[in-house]
Amino acid sequence: MRRGNPGLGEVWTRAASALLALGAATAVAQPAREENPPAEYRILPYSGLAPVCADPIILARIVSDFAAREAWYWNSPLAIVFFEGVGEMGVRNNGLSYIPRRYCRGHALFNDGVSREVVYNIGEGLGFIGAGPGVTWCVVGLDRNHAFSPNCRAAGP
Repeated sequence: MRRGNPGLGEVWTRAASALLALGAATAVAQPAREENPPAEYRILPYSGLAPVCADPIILARIVSDFAAREAWYWNSPLAIVFFEGVGEMGVRNNGLSYIPRRYCRGHALFNDGVSREVVYNIGEGLGFIGAGPGVTWCVVGLDRNHAFSPNCRAAGP
């Protein structure tokens, strides 16, 4: 004999089917997603141009930041003497709607006589309080805190 009130299982079945029907109707009713415009069209300070990889100002910033980090944090006299073989790995590899970045790679000779690879990216408008380019760099083999592990891959494209 059946009771007049539906059982708890029937209530959950009806609720689940109603939610499923509502979700399907909502998904069908949404318009097609439009492509995101480039960052320079959405955000005023961006021009879409980042400095070139061999820009002396960018390389000098890497040299000074590396020396400061080694001296202050690792208590090491290690420093970059000069760069060679600097080249571009890609530009805006993440897509046009993201902050414009140029990905670079080169070899640096250190004052211990060892040549190591340096991977870095230059982001437009990522300098101090948004003024000028910002540089994120990593020296392969000297990423002691594994911030860009493995082998500085996270600093590249």
